[in-house]
Amino acid sequence: MAQNKAVIKKIAKPSVSNKRSVHKSGVLPYLNAALSPEKRVKDLLSRMTLEEKAAQMLCIWQKKPQTLVDAAGKFDLAKAREAFKERNGLGQVGRPSDAGKGLNARQMAETTNAIQKFFMENTRLGIPVVFHEECLHGHAAVDGTSFPQPIALGATFNPELVESLFTMTALEARSRGAHQALTPVVDVARDPRWGRVEETYGEDPFLVSRMGIAAVRGFQGDGSFRDKKHLIATLKHFVGHGQPESGMNCAPANVSLRVLRETFFYSFKEALQKAGAISVMPSYNEVDGVPSHANKWLLRDVLRKEFGFSGYTVSDYFAIWELGYRPDTHGHFVAEDKKESCRLAVEAGVNIELPDPDCYLHLVELVKKRVLRESQLDELVAPMLLWKFKFGLFDDPYVDPAEAERIVGCEDHRKLARRAAREVITLLKNEGGLAPLDLDKYRTIAVIGPNANRTLLGGYSGIPKQEITVLEGIKARVGSRAKVLYSEGCKITIGGSWNQDEVVPSNPEEDRKQIAEAVEVAKQADVIILAIGGNEQTSREAWGLNHMGDRASLDLIGRQDELVKAMLATGKPVVVFLYNGRPLSINYLEQNVPVIFECWYLGQENGHAVAEVLFGDVSPSGKLPITFPRSAGHLPVFYNYKPSARRGYLFDDVTLLYSFGYGLSYTTFAIKNVRLEKEKIRAGGSTRVLADVTNTGKREGAEVVQMYIRDVVSSATRPVKELKGFQKVALRPSEKKTVAFEITPELLAFYNVNMKYEVEPGDFTIMIGNSSRDQDLTKITLAVTK
Repeated sequence: MAQNKAVIKKIAKPSVSNKRSVHKSGVLPYLNAALSPEKRVKDLLSRMTLEEKAAQMLCIWQKKPQTLVDAAGKFDLAKAREAFKERNGLGQVGRPSDAGKGLNARQMAETTNAIQKFFMENTRLGIPVVFHEECLHGHAAVDGTSFPQPIALGATFNPELVESLFTMTALEARSRGAHQALTPVVDVARDPRWGRVEETYGEDPFLVSRMGIAAVRGFQGDGSFRDKKHLIATLKHFVGHGQPESGMNCAPANVSLRVLRETFFYSFKEALQKAGAISVMPSYNEVDGVPSHANKWLLRDVLRKEFGFSGYTVSDYFAIWELGYRPDTHGHFVAEDKKESCRLAVEAGVNIELPDPDCYLHLVELVKKRVLRESQLDELVAPMLLWKFKFGLFDDPYVDPAEAERIVGCEDHRKLARRAAREVITLLKNEGGLAPLDLDKYRTIAVIGPNANRTLLGGYSGIPKQEITVLEGIKARVGSRAKVLYSEGCKITIGGSWNQDEVVPSNPEEDRKQIAEAVEVAKQADVIILAIGGNEQTSREAWGLNHMGDRASLDLIGRQDELVKAMLATGKPVVVFLYNGRPLSINYLEQNVPVIFECWYLGQENGHAVAEVLFGDVSPSGKLPITFPRSAGHLPVFYNYKPSARRGYLFDDVTLLYSFGYGLSYTTFAIKNVRLEKEKIRAGGSTRVLADVTNTGKREGAEVVQMYIRDVVSSATRPVKELKGFQKVALRPSEKKTVAFEITPELLAFYNVNMKYEVEPGDFTIMIGNSSRDQDLTKITLAVTK
């Protein structure tokens, strides 16, 4: 209360509105925690000047060293007083974790507390700021627990696990002072050439939606936020970002309205309506000639009116500038200058500009010149203020640095990251049952490859307290039971860091020299473990002309195929672990290597998880969240294609290398007795499909039972199959469980020839199995009548 009174004393009197009555409690209404957040917003808005409203639509990120912190990342009062001498406030501060050279948990908590205290006590109205952070697969900060990339989490087919992981992430980030996560990515990845595939949960809208719902629930909890354990989630990138022209980041999404609605809108709508996501980030790309940050139809008609979204949008970094022309990357040229970019974004409904003050610096001028109306700013500022109130920032804005230090990177979180990494690993091939390896048989192990002894976290990663490489994990697991040898074999690129702009190809002569050295090492071993694939440079967000990450080829880079051939030529058994941010065309491996595991990026517990799966402590249970093509020339290859597609090629095979939903185990499963509770229902009715799943092998394991549906004859063409349900079932040897899937009108409806969303009467094929391949599915027919 003392703090609130202090704020009252500081409020100037620039207008009659600020002379309004003080609540009977003795404080101004907007500072009275007993009032509803809505009433507090209304009162606060009535007291704000135009300049103060515009300030709430601004953020500071790269300009922190000039305005808020010193070289060590600590709050600098003198800089802040000078930068904010007009005392208008600020909407958000971006990534306080990266201040200085990066802040640990205690340091970040101390810095966010100090920055918050300044804005609460040294601005006219004492409006707190929101701190946002990147949390793609763990808080991207010093000491933050780093778990597998989203594409890897998609392979778990385990929404409950995903919710747990983001609950953990929210706790770590919130304890340090963060309020909003710029996560989850619910883009549907339909072009593997795109470098941001790793940030998505895969190619299927249903899978992506379920993982997105789980992530939002993990971040936001019950939405009360008063326990200081949760964050505001941000769905991104709205919309069509996952199928860019030519696979190039930010390129146009050339898709029909029907595809837009059924594929790309779906995951956003589901996460908004079923999980209550509070924030949305528009995408860089254009749809039908209109960039998302200037798209009134997209952000107002669809997002707000149709989907019922009442939260706030945040611009993607520099995206409002790109409505005109941004020389270091690209432009849309729908704005002549930054003033026009500002107008377009405001009219479209972009609430705040990230990451630094730029186009929205013109807000006040445009209102004064009557290009914009002050009421338009009111509309955009109000929901941001509302969540500052609901979050409790006006009443209890600070965090405990000691608690942050205790929580971040703790042992329980490390264990959860390790469990997640185990569930990701996907067995693509196991010829002759070579895996798991028997340590009584293989006493000398050669661990070889460019990814064998390096950390591979992928994009938007922090610096976790520990990172275990494949080599380290295998050594730790075998102890004195086996001798472990190592050779790099070759390089993929020189360096290879995600943040390193220039991508330098490896030297062929040096690679071949290393391959020869690896052969000599391999000759001494009983078995060869090869860690190959891509690295953090070869698949990443292409955010500028000097920082590329999209590819025209999906083949292994450099001399990796030569390394594989040299290892096979030794006559020793070879086990490959693939690391990559996108699916690769591994034709030679598929034909010649006996054992192949797909790992994506497993996070900080990489090596431990690999060793546990390799030696049979855990049976692999991952499934592919995206199809593996034979080549880039085969694209697109997503499984849910239309009936007239995939008819065949001259001189080439039209089949897939590995199918969506595919993944083997060390045990075997039988899915039988697939039946419908009701074989005939009305168009508005529901039923259930049931199946018995039995572990027919000798090891414990987990199977992902998948349900696909096809509308056999329809007024508009439908995909040959669509995922509409999945369950992960853990079974002991000989154990049987019955799984059941609800089939509701929602799962049968589609946008018909008149673009009306409804269930059309007729036959539906219900498919139950353990992958999207026809040979792995049992099919039955459901009849739907009027």
